[in-house]
Amino acid sequence: MGPAGASRLQGVAHGAAFLGRGLALWRRRPGLMLLGMVPALIVACAMALLLVALVVWLDDLVGWATPFADGWDPAARTVFRAALYIGGLFGAGFLGVVTFTGLTLAVGDPFYERIWSEVEAMLGGPAPSEGLGWWRGARDGLALAGLGFVLTIGVFVVGLLPLVGTVAGVVVGIAVAGWLLARELVSRPLEARGMGRAEQAALLEGHGGSMLGFGVAVQACFLVPFGGILVMPAAVAGATMLAREVLDAA
Repeated sequence: MGPAGASRLQGVAHGAAFLGRGLALWRRRPGLMLLGMVPALIVACAMALLLVALVVWLDDLVGWATPFADGWDPAARTVFRAALYIGGLFGAGFLGVVTFTGLTLAVGDPFYERIWSEVEAMLGGPAPSEGLGWWRGARDGLALAGLGFVLTIGVFVVGLLPLVGTVAGVVVGIAVAGWLLARELVSRPLEARGMGRAEQAALLEGHGGSMLGFGVAVQACFLVPFGGILVMPAAVAGATMLAREVLDAA
């Protein structure tokens, strides 16, 4: 590996470490972090109910959507519909993972504004006194959830490739979802300073490895049962720390 590759890996590892710094707040400020669990818990419960409903009704839905298979050999029909059933559950699970952050931010922006504002105060130095407001935060969160839906479709298409499709689709999906997640979380303290998307892009140029490492680390935690509920407050705190480092470097 050349110097450029080593530098990128260092940047990715450096970005992932911000999640660890955010998780450290569970020890220092447990009350604040518990507050940040509330919106994540609400969204997780709603997703769990939808998933249970999907498990119950998906078999009937697959049968209704594939009437052309009724005349097939019973063994072939069973294998075909079972594959669709499993694929549907996998797709729904991945969709839940990549849209979790957006939906949680849409529901709980006031909670997370409290976290990042207190982290700003802990870090010292100039910090914005006001956030974006609930409507703006909800809009941005829903936009992120919409991008997650589009990403799920892309992962499904990549998964159709023979041999390596499924693995490649998941890896690419987590990487892209992590990047989008990091951009959205870091944008909150930057937009509160009056920075538009173009200014943010210019500011974050050269910090791609850190952004990717942080986003992938958070996204990977969401794959663990209940991981999103516990990690979401730490992700907001870690993103605030990352944003401050980028601002200080500039």
